[in-house]
Amino acid sequence: MTVPLLKAEHISKWFPVKGYTLRPGRPCLKAVSNVSFEINEGETLGIVGESGCGKSTLGRTIIKLLTPTEGRLIYKGIDITSLSEKKFRPYRKEIQIMFQDPYASLDPRMTVGDEKKFRPYRKEIQIMFQDPYASLDPRMTVGDCIAEPMDVQKLYTDTEARLRRIVELMDVCGLNRNYINRYPHEFSGGQRQRIGIARALSVNPSLIICDEPVSALDVSIQSQIINLLMTIQKNMHLSLIFISHDLSVVHYISTRIMVMYLGNVVEIAEKKQLFSNPLHPYTRALLQAVPVINGNSLESMQILDGELPSPVDPPPGCVFHTRCPCASPFCSDILPSLHEVEKGHWVACIKKYKTGSIYEQVS
Repeated sequence: MTVPLLKAEHISKWFPVKGYTLRPGRPCLKAVSNVSFEINEGETLGIVGESGCGKSTLGRTIIKLLTPTEGRLIYKGIDITSLSEKKFRPYRKEIQIMFQDPYASLDPRMTVGDEKKFRPYRKEIQIMFQDPYASLDPRMTVGDCIAEPMDVQKLYTDTEARLRRIVELMDVCGLNRNYINRYPHEFSGGQRQRIGIARALSVNPSLIICDEPVSALDVSIQSQIINLLMTIQKNMHLSLIFISHDLSVVHYISTRIMVMYLGNVVEIAEKKQLFSNPLHPYTRALLQAVPVINGNSLESMQILDGELPSPVDPPPGCVFHTRCPCASPFCSDILPSLHEVEKGHWVACIKKYKTGSIYEQVS
């Protein structure tokens, strides 16, 4: 039996509301609730959902920038959730992440007084930010930016071997090797993103978490970066967790797709299954909202009523029932779990269970 590269079991991440501590009965922002999935080697898992659904928080929790409130993270069969930082160190270079917001990428509970204690932990992780203009140190050359993770991990003691690795990564990412001594301000946004990709690849990761990696780029440049990621993934046998709002991009790059709503997973399926036969009402609403030239008119679109509920006080039962066009009274009483309707197609909707009483199926 093949062991998944990464397996998340019932991951939750709650943040105490300002002025309170994380104790039973105290108000908490439930950013991620009971999320389970797995990703195999060489696979791309796309994560989609509207703003505030917990996609980015899940990515940070997977890489342990944020400590999970509940659940387990199993990497190559080893439970890394409770590992001390010293024991977790070998896995740091295996998992890389690209963030959408560089200012929101660190645990907000960390203060200036914790910096000394946190410093060894900070050294063990490499980050490729989404914003190509803010992610590179303007005082460092391209070569130094790419080599920084290698220097921190002390992968090369030979200067010539280090230089060869930098040049190799520049060639892989489509950068002219003559630019090695140039500074970031001399490059365009797409070129800076390529530098960021080369920097993340410098420690030979097995998994890259991409948090909105192309949203700040022009559409034509987006396609180049996406194709570059797919080529690198194929050649290096990488796994990707691709977080995005753009369903067309997710459809293009992903192997499987996971749909999130208010911190919960509502559907997981192969991309062909999801786009051809979406089962959850929220998934159907997302797909119908994708702009299509000469496509359906606004009258035929399924427009959701209401607003996204607060994650501090989520609705009881199914979290989507307040906006669901086909909700029933019992939807507010039962929180559905993921159920395999067909092979590889999981959905968290009590109306999609195959046979028998609804209450019998969920009990």
